[in-house]
Amino acid sequence: MSFREDFLWGGATAANQCEGSIFEDGRGLANVDVVPIGKDRLQIILGKKKHLGFDDDLYFYPAKTGIDFYHRYKEDIQLFAEMGFKTFRLSIAWSRIFPKGDEALPNEKGLAFYESVFLECKKYGIEPLVTITHFDCPIHLIEEYGGWRNRELIGFYETLVQTLAKRYKGLVKYWLTFNEINMILHAPFMGAGIVFERGENEEEVKYQAAHHELVASSVATKILHEVDPENKVGCMMAAGDYYPYACKPEDVFEAMKENRHNLSLIDIQARGVYPNYLLKSFEQKGLNIQITEEDKELLKSHTVDFISLSYYASRVAQANASEMTAGNVFESVKNPYLEASEWGWQIDPLGFRITLNTLYDRYQLPLFVVENGLGAVDQPDEAGFVKDDYRIDYMAKHISAMRDAFELDGVDILGYTSWGCIDLVSAGTGEMKKRYGFIYVDRDNEGNGTLKRSRKKSFYWYKKVIESNGEIL
Repeated sequence: MSFREDFLWGGATAANQCEGSIFEDGRGLANVDVVPIGKDRLQIILGKKKHLGFDDDLYFYPAKTGIDFYHRYKEDIQLFAEMGFKTFRLSIAWSRIFPKGDEALPNEKGLAFYESVFLECKKYGIEPLVTITHFDCPIHLIEEYGGWRNRELIGFYETLVQTLAKRYKGLVKYWLTFNEINMILHAPFMGAGIVFERGENEEEVKYQAAHHELVASSVATKILHEVDPENKVGCMMAAGDYYPYACKPEDVFEAMKENRHNLSLIDIQARGVYPNYLLKSFEQKGLNIQITEEDKELLKSHTVDFISLSYYASRVAQANASEMTAGNVFESVKNPYLEASEWGWQIDPLGFRITLNTLYDRYQLPLFVVENGLGAVDQPDEAGFVKDDYRIDYMAKHISAMRDAFELDGVDILGYTSWGCIDLVSAGTGEMKKRYGFIYVDRDNEGNGTLKRSRKKSFYWYKKVIESNGEIL
């Protein structure tokens, strides 16, 4: 059993977690730069604590240097090519192209950097898969406009997309509009540059910001298709089905509600209309979401070509929740049948297959798995080599489940890019010790280390997986 012949194997990164060089070549400051590691990180990500600059006496900011991909991208892409990557998922730092976000003209040095990255990929036959916004929102747009709560950001995003589409025509074919768009409902500052004000209706602010991103996504889809009909545009969600804790109807109903909540924004990007259950919830909660007739037309006329997703864990819903566990910002009821990672994320390969089937059954659009992997503490041996058999085991089981979904269930899957193919800064915790990569980067949580790259055991394993098109696991 194997995947389609043109299956796109590769790996995934995000600008704010790997590039560094946040003050170089005219780049502006973004929300993702100012989130520190440590005790206040979560409150800042949630939009509960206003923090729009640096306090170097109090905090360490891992995004300032990342893993220095900005200067080492040629070395890193060469390593990806050695593994046999067919595609490389990366993101654009909005503030590298438009430092403040609302300028009329772009920063040429920023545009030239990504052009160099794409050309380096093409040199090795690697197809770039580009996320236009991977949680990036220029700080100026937050201070001046309030982030994505403000409709004006749609126009600024449109300018960004027009610039990227024209500049990189022929260099980039696969695009994602927003990373994990449903994360806006769970981590509003990270997802949309939202800092809540005292006394405001937080649910209303989140859904209004989400609506603006949805309209912007449709605008981007329209532009990318017009500039180059060969372009393929996808949405992206943090996926993972909810199971009912028991067959008690109340638990089944709770799981249904949680799954709907998680899929609600993708329903709109894929189908072009707000689902009735979401409109009813606005009505019941008294949320006044401003949606124009022009918005409705854009959403309806410019739906996505494919659904992309991250999958790390399944989740459990219970009418009266008991013991909870962690997982990609989403808390979940603890599943007694599953083991968990060192960070409490429940490991469920069959849940991956179930989730893929759910999405394909629901939307009948091709899927693209753009994040999957195991965050773990890696300990190099005396020779500096990481024997990460635990990562190989995790990924082999998940790729096997994905293969079953493709081969046995008929799910159309375009490709698979493992998350953090090279060690990078964790989005959730800001840690370096939470590693996902096939390539070890010598850097710790405090920013110490040489940044030297070295191949882990999983590097050679993944190379064989790609060579065999997923037959050898």
